[in-house]
Amino acid sequence: MLPPASRRDYLRVGMLSLGGLTLANLLALKQAAAGESYLRNKSVVLLYLSGGASHIETFDPKPEAPEGVRSLTGNVRTSLPGVHFGGTFPQLAQVADRMAVVRSHSHSVGDHVNAHVHVLSGGTDPTGMQVQGASMGSLATRLGGATNPTTGMPSYVLLSDQEVDNQYSNEKGRFLKGSWPGKLGQSYTGLQHEVGWDDAVTRKKSPENKKKTDNPLLGNMQLNLPEDVLQDRLKLAGELDSLSRRLDNRGEMESLDKFSAQALELVLGGARAAFDLTKEDPRTIERYDTSRIRIGHKVFRPSTLGKQLLLARRLCEAGCGFVSVHSAGWDMHADGNNPPIGRGMEMLGHSLDHAVSAFVEDLDQRGLSDQILLVITGDFGRTPKVNKNGGRDHWSKLCTLAFAGGGLKMGQVVGQSGRNADAPVATPISPANILGTIVHTLFDVGKLRLDASVPVEILRWATQSEPIHDLF
Repeated sequence: MLPPASRRDYLRVGMLSLGGLTLANLLALKQAAAGESYLRNKSVVLLYLSGGASHIETFDPKPEAPEGVRSLTGNVRTSLPGVHFGGTFPQLAQVADRMAVVRSHSHSVGDHVNAHVHVLSGGTDPTGMQVQGASMGSLATRLGGATNPTTGMPSYVLLSDQEVDNQYSNEKGRFLKGSWPGKLGQSYTGLQHEVGWDDAVTRKKSPENKKKTDNPLLGNMQLNLPEDVLQDRLKLAGELDSLSRRLDNRGEMESLDKFSAQALELVLGGARAAFDLTKEDPRTIERYDTSRIRIGHKVFRPSTLGKQLLLARRLCEAGCGFVSVHSAGWDMHADGNNPPIGRGMEMLGHSLDHAVSAFVEDLDQRGLSDQILLVITGDFGRTPKVNKNGGRDHWSKLCTLAFAGGGLKMGQVVGQSGRNADAPVATPISPANILGTIVHTLFDVGKLRLDASVPVEILRWATQSEPIHDLF
C-alpha cells in the first residue's frame, strides 16, 4: 500500500511535466545552480497558536503583578535562573535553557482574520487585508524552491487536523487564509495535510465527521470527486505501487540516470514515506503522544499536537524547508464560543507543554537542534486584565513568541514587558522581525542580495526586515 498522501501530491508531480520541464529536468537544473546557492541546510517549524494565546499564561506569568493580571494558572520556575513560565508548562520549564522567549512581541492588528494574515505574512501585509505580501512559508518556498533538490520533498507543508468544534474550524480557516501565496502564485502554496485522529465516540457525536476516513489519501480523494475520477486515482495508486515492485525486482532503478531515479523515487514514495509514522520507534511515538488530552469547547476530540510535531520533524528530516503546524482553540474569552483561561489552558497548555518539550528534546537527541528552528506564536495576545467571566480578550500590544533550535542563541529572554503585562518596555519585536529571523536562518542573506535572478519585490520582502539580533 502506498504511504498516506493526497491526490494533490500526484497532481503536483504531474504538473511538473508541463511545457517540457520534467521533474527530473528540474532537479538537474537545481543541482547545477547549487554551487553558489544562498540556501542553508536548515528548516523552520512554525507552531501557530490560532485564536491568540495569552502571553501571560504562557511565557510571561508576572508572578509579582496584582491579582487579575498575573497568570491564572500560576507559574513554574524554569531551568533559567529567575525566569518563570505559566503553570501549565512544567515540562517546558525544564528545557527553557534550550529556548529563547520574547516578552516584547507587539503589533497593531486586533482583529482575528486580519491578524492571522499580518502575522503569518511576517508583516509583508501591514494591515492583514491581503492587499500585498505573502505568507512567510510561501516566501521561503519562492526563495528556496518548491521541492528539495536532493529528496524531492515539497518545501512547504501545512499540518492541521479535522476539527469538530465550530470555533476550532473557524480558526483553521483563518490559518489557511493567512498561509496564502499572494502574487507569488499557487506553485508556492503549502501542501495541506491533516494528520488524522481515531476516536469513535467523538465521530459518532459529530455528524459532519461521519463520512471522513482515517486514510488521508482516500479522504482527500473523496472530496467532491465523481466516481469515475476517484477510480482513476485509485488505479493510479495501484499502478505506482506495481511499478515500484517491478523496478525493485529487476534492479532497473540503478540503470536510471541520477535525476530520473530521484524523480521516480519521489513519485513512488521516497518523500511520501516521511508522512508514515508507523516507521517511527514506538517509544518516540509514545513520548510525543498527546491524545489523552481532549480539546474543544462544545465538541471535543483528542489532541494531536504531539503527532503533528513528530510529523513536522520527520518532514524536515526528509528535506521540507518550512512546516506550519496549526493549533486551534487559544481564543479564551469565556463567552459562548470559547472557554475561560483556566479551563482552556488545562487543555491546550498541557498539550503544548508535552508536545513541544518532546520536540525540543527529540531534536537535541538526534543532533538536529542546529538544523531545525521552532517558532511559536499566534495572531495576538490577551488583555492584561481578566474579564468578569474569567477570560481574557484580544490584545495585540503584547503577543506570545518563543524559539528553539536553529543554531541560534538559546537560554535567554529577549525584551521586557511592563509590570502589568500591557506593553513592551524594551526591545519591541514585530512580525517583520520574525520574518527577518526566519530569512537569516534559512538563507545566506549576503549571497541572496547578489542573486540577480530574485525579483526586486521578493528580495525587498525578504530582506527589508531586521532579524532579532539577540538570537544571532
